Amino acid sequence: MTTRAIARVVASALAASALMLVGCSVVPPYHEPSAPVSATYKEAPQAGATWLPAAPADALDRGPWWTLFSDPTLDQLASQVEISNQNVAQAVAAYAQAQALVREERAALFPAFTLNGTARRSGGRGADAITTNSYAANVGASWEPDLWGRLRAGVTSAQAGAQASEADLAGARLSAQAALVTDYLSLREADAEIELLQTSVEGYERSLQITQNRYAVGVVPKTDVLQAQTVLASARAELAALRAQRARFEHAIAVLVGKAPGDFTLVAQPWRATVPGVPLGVPSTLLERRPDVASAERAVAQANAQIGIQRSAYFPSVALSASIGTAGSHLGDLTSASGMLWSLGVSVAQTLFDFGATRARIEQAEAARDAAIARYRQTVLTAFQGVEDQLASLHWLAEQEELRREASAAADLTEQQILNRYRAGQVSYTDVVTAQVAAFNARRSLVQVALARQSSAVALIQDLGGGWQSPFAPQAAPVADAR
Repeated sequence: MTTRAIARVVASALAASALMLVGCSVVPPYHEPSAPVSATYKEAPQAGATWLPAAPADALDRGPWWTLFSDPTLDQLASQVEISNQNVAQAVAAYAQAQALVREERAALFPAFTLNGTARRSGGRGADAITTNSYAANVGASWEPDLWGRLRAGVTSAQAGAQASEADLAGARLSAQAALVTDYLSLREADAEIELLQTSVEGYERSLQITQNRYAVGVVPKTDVLQAQTVLASARAELAALRAQRARFEHAIAVLVGKAPGDFTLVAQPWRATVPGVPLGVPSTLLERRPDVASAERAVAQANAQIGIQRSAYFPSVALSASIGTAGSHLGDLTSASGMLWSLGVSVAQTLFDFGATRARIEQAEAARDAAIARYRQTVLTAFQGVEDQLASLHWLAEQEELRREASAAADLTEQQILNRYRAGQVSYTDVVTAQVAAFNARRSLVQVALARQSSAVALIQDLGGGWQSPFAPQAAPVADAR
């Protein structure tokens, strides 16, 4: 066969490949899986409700969501999470790896070029031995036309995987931010409890002094002094436990912002116990806001592309190759036309019979896609459950806070009246202890329920997806599009 005839064969193969490339694909069309979505949130506040302050629907899109708590120290710490948190850094690296995989898969759509060169010197032993030199250099190219869409399916799968990794990164960032805000608010609540308990300790110390004075003049028995000492010692022990708890929150915050706990300190400052406005929006926006939902949907698209990759095994694979080179016994011969060598080649491979192995791999891929669809739907259901749970918590915690406030006010009044009656000798010290403990517990419960409301607000923001929006279209790109 002449060179011209070979060139015509290769050109015909390339043209046929291009035509088949346009029209053939073994990847099933992708449709975003359906999921149950309510028209409204069941536990959403009704008009005029005060337990969840109203906020603009796009409030989470205008900036970092933690600024809703209006705390400059918190704003500064939260901004460090994205830069210094190691879990976020790990997710960033995973996303970069997924992006590199997309570039690798896309490169397979184009020819690969190689350059080879050799130099050899050989000879023998003896008087008549001849030493010879040989040199060779050649440039080669190879290309596998994507006749059945297998390579394009690999690109689509890698793209979906990268998008899922991007959503995972957003999820890791949101999780770290929510953990930081929750720990920070818990630390500030611990500061408030410590201040509250210190005030109580001072009151218990005064009560002990009064009791000791009354015992010294024989007005009260020794048991009153012992009871006062017991209450004071217990309060001091509780104060030590609170300080240990605050230290643990401080250490956790240090790790979240990527610092060693030994090099990080937060001084005590007043705690803002207000609950910020949280925009709910409509339930369908949850599918775009929640990183885990977006990641699960992209996993379905990735699994769908894998079906096409396995189906392509039913069809032959075609590979084209070409090379041109030169050889000679001297370096100068490499530029001589007489030493020029070239080759063109076409190879075709087809599995004739594999005892059902290909069909089994396709069924595995289809089952993996069905499992991914089930995981997606479960993720959606869990997301809606989380929102409804936090809405219900905020509702009933607000009612509980109001009742705790009433109980605390009544307990404070009771404590003062009992203490006055004790000074007048009308009641025993046991009544004083009971009233003091009840008043402190009521005040402490009020502080704790306020923290619970703030923590539920943080959890609700996290369940709503924070300020994240899916940067890619919910519907996957067409399989034939390898961009």
